[in-house]
Amino acid sequence: MENTNWTSVSHFVLLGISAYPQEQIPLFLLFLFMYAINISGNFAIITLIISTPHLHTPMYIFLCNLALADICFTSTTIPKMLQNIFSPTKTISYMGCLVQTYFFICFAAMENFLLAIMAYDRYIAICHPFRYHMILTRMLCSQMVAMCHILSHLHALLHTFLMGQLIFCADNRIPHFFCDLYPLMKLSCSSTHLNTLMIHTEGVIVINGALAFIIASYACIISVVLRNPSAKGKWRAFSTCGSHLTVVAIFYGTLTWVYFQPITSYSVAKGRILTVMHTVVTPMMNPFIYSLRNGDVKRAFRKWRSRSWISFFR
Repeated sequence: MENTNWTSVSHFVLLGISAYPQEQIPLFLLFLFMYAINISGNFAIITLIISTPHLHTPMYIFLCNLALADICFTSTTIPKMLQNIFSPTKTISYMGCLVQTYFFICFAAMENFLLAIMAYDRYIAICHPFRYHMILTRMLCSQMVAMCHILSHLHALLHTFLMGQLIFCADNRIPHFFCDLYPLMKLSCSSTHLNTLMIHTEGVIVINGALAFIIASYACIISVVLRNPSAKGKWRAFSTCGSHLTVVAIFYGTLTWVYFQPITSYSVAKGRILTVMHTVVTPMMNPFIYSLRNGDVKRAFRKWRSRSWISFFR
């Protein structure tokens, strides 16, 4: 097959989740509902934290940033997917595809780094409770959040740049609902060895490095909690970590299954399902996980609701 230049491919066709016409309206309604829940739930978390002074602590500053990352992460893919469901062409421009890939990787990496620093927050809170506010100062929190943003953008820039070096030939149909790495790489008629190598080295270091940091933090937490003679104290300590551990398990479980496998064994059908879990379901669930399992958030929500009712009937 004769290679042509990248510029000969002006657009890609996103085939979406299903090609059956009778499934388009149910899929549109389902994803619109999940997107609306995601946006409203995460926006509510952000608004609640900003408007409640006693939630202006490191833990909730990180949670606020995580909610913002979730909104941006889902907004990178779902609006375009909803538009394409009823579009006769289902196209996305070459530049639009690269931009979507960039921001998808960026916000996924940002969530990865934020989950790591949230584990560090729990480690300091449980293992060094009396020095918590001395260690996690507002300046340090700002620096850690800024570092999350910088590293995420550098990580996304690397993989998007390598994707831009690939050569695509005749087939421009992506069997997915957005410009994901593996489906794009499978379309390329040039070597994807360097792309795969960077995913399995730099990508593994970024993801597994953060995961290893989380595991080490919780190993220290468990060690300290088990030395606590009070059963009530143990339960209180573990209960503050439950929400975070739930989100970590879902996030890293789906992420590892989708991306850290050889491209030859990548299944498009299975990848689509798991990517929906990773890009839509997990960000939608995060506000519920953190609100239903967190006493501070529930109390703040009840106070906010009471103030809203009072001001409404006044």
